[in-house]
This record gives sequence, structure tokens and C-alpha cells, in this order.
Amino acid sequence: MIKHFTNLHKNKTYNLIVRLIIVAATYYFIYKQIFYHKKLDYVVNNFLESIDQSYIIIFIGWICILMLVNWGIETLKWQYLISKIEKVPFLKAFEAVLSGVSVSVFTPNRIGEWFGRVFILEKSNPWQGVFITMIGSFSQLLITIIVGAFSLLVYIPIYFKTAEFYSPYLYYGIIFLVLVIITTLILIFLNVTALPAFVSHMIRKRFGKFNEYFSIISRYTTFELATVLLLSFLRYIVFTLQFYLFLMSYSVEIPLLQGLMIISIVFLIMTAIPSVTLAELGIRGSVSLYFIGSYFEQFGIVSDKLNIGIVSSSSSLWLINLAIPAVIGTFFVYRLKFFRKRSSND
Repeated sequence: MIKHFTNLHKNKTYNLIVRLIIVAATYYFIYKQIFYHKKLDYVVNNFLESIDQSYIIIFIGWICILMLVNWGIETLKWQYLISKIEKVPFLKAFEAVLSGVSVSVFTPNRIGEWFGRVFILEKSNPWQGVFITMIGSFSQLLITIIVGAFSLLVYIPIYFKTAEFYSPYLYYGIIFLVLVIITTLILIFLNVTALPAFVSHMIRKRFGKFNEYFSIISRYTTFELATVLLLSFLRYIVFTLQFYLFLMSYSVEIPLLQGLMIISIVFLIMTAIPSVTLAELGIRGSVSLYFIGSYFEQFGIVSDKLNIGIVSSSSSLWLINLAIPAVIGTFFVYRLKFFRKRSSND
């Protein structure tokens, strides 16, 4: 009995320590990015100068609604996936998703999201939750690659046709390569349920626990995985639209179809660049400036105001979709149980 209470007290202490570390790290990284480097002042001042004051409340309202829709769709997707091992109410799933955003702030390529969500589960093994969460992340990555790759195929002949290295044969080769890659990735995702059986043959028996946890992904049907892809695509539409609205608000007036195409390429390039969230804001701004700026350069339009608008749009998207949810998520981190009493499932 005494040992039980001692372990329980230790778990509570360890949980508190981890929670405090996560919250402190989240606030430090966000402070470093938007306050220490005065990025927030820079964005706010440009925003107030660019947008019509009579529409500012309406615009902010729409952007906040789209932010909630964005993370709401992600919550539905995770709730749908995690229901294989535990039924989680929507609001609790929403808390888990925002907690994951907080953890992801200081981890490379936001892999902290995989672990930040699952510790809200009460009955299921966290490692099973991690592998399930990875399915959702892979689906979002797959949509980003598919849309971005097709946008790139449209972009290349328009903006690189006069380049010395360009040739029709090179372009046809790129088309073939893109189709092969996309088809392969789609087949892998829709047949991901076969992966545990393959891995179990490759890994030694002493890693039996890993195989047991990993086998959870074999429970999904092709229809369920296709549903997850659809939810990822809907979410992709939302944050792409957010980016375009920010461009319009900063007077970066680009036609809708061209804007969505170039934004998709920006997202594609971002996924290919390893980064942490602290550096991501600068990388995102540079990539956006190059591709969106190239559209205006073909018309001879080059100005500091335009460049500032592009960078401010990118920074605003980062602030509304990542920084603010990460801060909100810290209030839910205190509910996560990183250390708990072991059960037969653990």
C-alpha cells in the first residue's frame, strides 16, 4: 500500500515537471520568435496600414473562424482515427490536438504533435496512439505533396520555359516522375494496413512489444483511410484560403487560381525543408517571397511594399495557425498524463 502511494506521488510529480517544461519551452520559443525579434509589431503595423479600417473587424472574424475550422477538421480526423482504440469526445480531442501544437513548437518538423496528443488518452496505450496519429500526419503530408506537385507541373512551363535548362523532354520526364511518386505514395497509404505484417518479419522477436503496438494500423479499412484523406484535403483547402486572404489584405493582389497554385508550391517546398518551428517562420517567408514574387516579376512589378506584404502574409498565417493555438494549447497541457500507473495494456 505504501509503495503504491509512493509511486502515485512520484507519477504526479513527474507529470507536473514535464508539463511545466513543455509550457516554459512553448512560451520561450514563441516569445523568441514574435516578441524578441519584434515580428509581431512588424506584422501588426503592416496589417493596419494595408487593410481598410472599416473591414478590419470582419476580416479578423473570418480569419479566426477559419482557424477554428482548420483545427476543428484536424480534431475530427484524429477523433475518427483514435476511435479504433478509445472513444474520445470532440472537445477532449480538440484539447489533445491543441496540446500537440504546443509540444510541436520546439520539436523538429513538429513531430511533437504525435506525442503531445496521445497522453490525453485514459485507457489506451500511448504508443498505439502515436502510430495512429502518424497516419493522420502522413495523410496531410500526402495531400500537400499531391496538390503541390500538380501545381508545380503547371508552374514550370509558365515560369521556366525561357530558362536555359528547360526542354520539353525534361518536362515530360518530370511529369512521369511526379505521377510515379504520387501513385506510389497513394498506394502505400491506402495499403498501410499491410505494413505491420511486413515489419514483423523484418524485426526480431525481442521487439515484440513494438510489433504489438504498431499492428494497430492494420485495423483500418481502405474506406476509412480514404475518409482520412478527404478530411486532410478539406483542411488543406482551409489553410490555403487563409494564406490567400492574408495576401489580399496586405495588398498583394494576385488572381485566385494563380495564387492558390503558387501557395500550394510554397507548402510543398516547406515540407521538403527540415526545420524547427523557431526557424520555420523565416524559411516560410523566404520561400513565399521567391515564388509569389516571381509571379509579379514577370510583369515588371518589384517593390519593397510588395515584398513586405508577402512576408507579412506568411508571418500572419504562422501566427494565426500555429502561435495562437500553441498558446491556447498550454492551458490543456496540464491535463496530460505522461506518467501513470501501468496496466496490462502498457
